[in-house]
Amino acid sequence: MNTKRLNAVAITAGVGYVGSMSALYGLWYADYESTPFTFFDDSDEWLGMDKAGHALTAYQISRYGYGILRWTGLEERKSMWWSSGVSLLFLTNVEVFDAYSKGWGFSWGDFAANVSGAGLFVGQQLLWHEQRMMLKFSYSESGLAQYRPELLGSSTLERIFKDYNGQTIWLSVSPGSFVHDGNVLPPWICFSFGYGGQNMLGGSSNPQFNEDGTALPDLNRYRQYYLSLDVDLTKIKTKSGFLRSVFSTFAILKVPAPTLEFSEGQTTWHWLYF
Repeated sequence: MNTKRLNAVAITAGVGYVGSMSALYGLWYADYESTPFTFFDDSDEWLGMDKAGHALTAYQISRYGYGILRWTGLEERKSMWWSSGVSLLFLTNVEVFDAYSKGWGFSWGDFAANVSGAGLFVGQQLLWHEQRMMLKFSYSESGLAQYRPELLGSSTLERIFKDYNGQTIWLSVSPGSFVHDGNVLPPWICFSFGYGGQNMLGGSSNPQFNEDGTALPDLNRYRQYYLSLDVDLTKIKTKSGFLRSVFSTFAILKVPAPTLEFSEGQTTWHWLYF
């Protein structure tokens, strides 16, 4: 184990954690009235896209943290438990902020999604000592943020995080990792199953008017399911440490590929979907 690397990572993580929590509170919660600890049931909001996003975030924080800790020389199990623990600590703190802010509350649904995301990472490490299934993300402009930019985002960066209509959460599975025969299917080739939601202008339902009193279109909210191909960048063999780092960083993103969409009782073919 490289003690200098481990100390550097621990200090950086500690400072980053305190700094990010302080910044998040100042930017998001400071202007809202504080309340006693409150629970909030948001299980019917955004067609479950927010919960899928929580699972994705918990999984990817665990995966990134694990890679960094392994770089320090920390052994596999300790790296696994520490990275998943920090992931849950970070996201649970966000729930606690919600719990003390008027208009929100601690969501057991969010917490369960966080645990499931971190659990997906831990379970695979315990079973196979590698990730054969990965949660991934893609985004394309929905065109709906124009109706409620204050909620769905007024800039491209904001919309990537706020507009659930444009997001797709994927589970990419590597069949070659189960077969262990590169002649059948390379482990970097994946089948990917996606989930999305469309026509959402509000959490649990679409309002008739926006904040300015302008009438909003009457849209039918619906779920979307996808079947596609993907590439697991972390399973592409290379001797370059730089390329391995780049591949690991961008492995959160689903690679654009031909895709089948199943929604509203219909099947739609996309030559290239992201």
